[in-house]
Order: sequence, then structure tokens, then C-alpha cells
Amino acid sequence: MNIVTAKEMYDIDHYTIREIGMDGKLLMENAGRAVSEKVKQLAGIGEQIIILIGPGNNGGDGFVIARTLLEEDYCVKTVQVVPDEKVTGDANYHKNLLIKSGGTVTFLESNSTLDKVIAEADLIIDAILGIGVKGKLREPIASIVEKVNHSKATVISVDIPSGLPADEGFGDFVSVQADYTYVIGAAKESAFIPTTAIYYGNWEVVSIGFPKKVIHQFSKRNQWTEQLFKETLPKREKYSHKGNHGKGLVVGGSVGMPGSITMTVQAALKAGAGLITAGTVKENIPIIASKCSESMYLPLPGENGFLTNEGKISLFNYHAIAVGIGVGRANETTELVRDIINQANCPVIIDADGVYHMKATLSEVKRRQAATIITPHPGEMAMLLGTSISEVLASPFSYAQQFAKEFGVHVVLKGKHTIITTPDGKQTVNSTGNQGLAKGGSGDVLTGITLAMVMQHQDIFQSLCNACYLHGKAADMQVDEQNTVYDLLASDVINGIPKVYRTIS
Repeated sequence: MNIVTAKEMYDIDHYTIREIGMDGKLLMENAGRAVSEKVKQLAGIGEQIIILIGPGNNGGDGFVIARTLLEEDYCVKTVQVVPDEKVTGDANYHKNLLIKSGGTVTFLESNSTLDKVIAEADLIIDAILGIGVKGKLREPIASIVEKVNHSKATVISVDIPSGLPADEGFGDFVSVQADYTYVIGAAKESAFIPTTAIYYGNWEVVSIGFPKKVIHQFSKRNQWTEQLFKETLPKREKYSHKGNHGKGLVVGGSVGMPGSITMTVQAALKAGAGLITAGTVKENIPIIASKCSESMYLPLPGENGFLTNEGKISLFNYHAIAVGIGVGRANETTELVRDIINQANCPVIIDADGVYHMKATLSEVKRRQAATIITPHPGEMAMLLGTSISEVLASPFSYAQQFAKEFGVHVVLKGKHTIITTPDGKQTVNSTGNQGLAKGGSGDVLTGITLAMVMQHQDIFQSLCNACYLHGKAADMQVDEQNTVYDLLASDVINGIPKVYRTIS
């Protein structure tokens, strides 16, 4: 599934009309009919449907929806909330079609009229404004949106909730709070931003005839889906051996945090790594061994329970290294992280407190030849960028891309919609996971899965996408079959990995 900005969506629309030759009236007809099919799944024949019509293509879609539903004997009232001069072009064509087909259009004359209309509605279809909104809504639309949000009716938005920006980076807006949104053609960027995604309610993309090649031409991002996971997951050769599936090193675990590195090691092995060595302070080794007898162990020097750089680690026998899990933020550990960044000639995954220590080594990170992968949550990303968490949450695509390009790293920006970014700016969004993952240890498990995937002889970007997909899907299957979003533990997610492989690999 492709993800677009408002400009990219306009480019897709214009190219399809001007270069492909598909009439805009036909696209509008397709859009209205596609949304109508979804509305029919929610509305009963006897229920009162109110369609609020604004200017532009969004309003035009609304006229088509009204005509389509009336033809199938639904109770529909079409209310135009802007003056006639605002309804032009293709939208006006479909307005006239509705009238000539026996439909009526009511012009909204006052707030009291709107109160009466909304009060009698079982279902409100929001076809007021589309993706062109910039800034806060003005009157009278702002008051209409407020009344819709206070109604008891089910609210369906066409393409995007009216007033909501299509792009990231906007914090000051007034928007319809939809129960359902049927997105036209391609998902909009704001559906993946924490501050705006909630306004969509349950959403789904409907196809209206844009050629796939045109969408791919103008869209710069996509969502990683089950189909892509199946297509790109490396297959195990019948006569492969443990060396074929990677020899990995996990460096982490202070005396107070043995559980984190234990889960990373377990997850890496469960996800398919051939050999995993846990490099940690010696006090942790018996704890890890009691939980994961399949791992090997490398005792590392420590001071006051934290890892230090006394004595060099041999880094040349590994296919990938994960560092930072449970290391804490002692100053002595920074040099250990710096040494791994400088000396390792294989992919390095930097997670948790390793990201904190990495900030002091960014110039070295930039010079690395092998892949560097960081897996920050928004707070860690804000720390690296020297900005606020709220800024990162409002513009995660831009901030992740900015950092990835500047320092030549792969960024896995974790969240409800985890964003994976390559050093050249390519981005995708993971499609799996649930709120049960908002718990300590989930990131440690993701790091272990990432380590295993990176060693499976495939493109690094695909490895990261598949790691995030597997992590989230394991959590989803556990919640579907055994756990709830309240009691799901990171260890449960590890136990869910085999279920994913059995069902969809």
C-alpha cells in the first residue's frame, strides 16, 4: 500500500487525467461508488443518512454517493454547506446528475437548520473538505465540524476527515472525528502520524482506477505488508548449516539489566540466527545460560556493574553485531560503543542506551563502510536530533529521513507505525503490531529479530522491514490467540515468532 503527501496525490490525479486520459468525472464516479459500497455495509435501509457536501472533488464524491444510495432506496438527505458558486467543474456535473436523477440538494441556511439535520441523522457522511486544507478551519465550516463531532451519529469521512491535514508536521487544526474513513486511491501521510491518525477512526483505502504505475511513480513511501513479507523472506536451503544463517554478537547487559540481553539473544535464535554469542559482564552469564542454553557467551570487563572498554573485543568473526541493550548510561561504556562502531566491518545494530552513547560518536558513524542500523523510540530520536519529542511525533518521516541521510544510517523509528528509512531516504511503514507492545522488553526483542534478519543474506532494507513485520505480527497473533493487550509480555512475543513462520512464511 502506497503512502502519499497531498502534493503527490494531486500529481497522481493530474497525471491520470492529463497523460493517461482518464476523465475526471469518471474518477469521481468511481470514488463515490467505491465509498457507497462501504457505506452500505454500515447503514440499514431505514436509517437516515445525511451527506454534508463541500466544494471541490470531495463534495463531488459526496454527490455521487448520494445518487448511488438513493438508487438503492436508502434514506438520504444531501446538504450543501457552501454557496453554489463554490461547486464547480466535475463536482457541479455530478450535482446536476443527482438532481436530474430525482435527488434533491438542501442548502444549509443557518445553524438551527444544521442542528435539526444532524439531530435526525443515524449516519453522517463527511464530504465537506479534502486534502487541500491548510491551517485552522474558518467559519462556517469550523462550527459545522464541531456539531458533527458532538452528534451521536456514526460519522464516515470521504478520503480524509474534513479539516485534517494530509501531511505530517501540523499541530494546530480542527478536524472531524470520524468513526470510519474511506481513503481515495492511496493512504495519506497523516494516517501514520500519532497526532493526526486518531481522527481517521477505522480507515481503509478504496481503489478508483488510478493506474498502479502512476501511483508508484509519484509515491515515495509504502507500507510493508504480509504479501511483501512472504515475497522477500529468505527461504532455507535443504542442505544449509548453522554458518549459513549468521554468526551474531549481542553486546549489552549491565549487572542490573540481565533480562534485556537475554531476550535479545532468545529472539535472535528464535527468529533464525545460526549462532549467537552474548557479550556481557560475567555476572550475567549464569542468568542468560539458565534461560537460553543455545547461546554462547563472551565475558566482558566491567566497572561498577557497567561494561567498559578495557581489553579489546575481537569483532572479526561475526556477520552482524547488536550493541546497547541494557548497557546503561555510564560514561565508561561510551568508549566500548565507539570501539565497536570503529572496528566492526559488519552491520552494527545500535539500540536502547547504545543510541545514547552513539551521540558522542556520530562523526565515526558517518565514516563507517558497513551498514549501521539504529532503532530509537521518539524520545531517543529527539535526543539525537536535539529537538523535542513532540516535534518528532509531529514529523517522524522528515526527521528520520533527515538523520538517515546526514549520517548514512538505517533508521528504525519505533512507534505504533514504525518507520524504516534507508541512508538514501527510502521509507516504508510497518503494518503490524498492537498496543500490547508498549511495555518494557519489546524493543529488546525487536533488536534480536533484527540481528537474525540482517544475517539472512538479503538486502538490509528488506531485512529491517521483515524484522519489524515479524515482531509486530508475533504480538498480533499472541493477542488473537492467547494474550491480551494488557498482559502481553516481551517473552510472549518471542513465543509468537514460530506461529508467524508456521502460518505465513
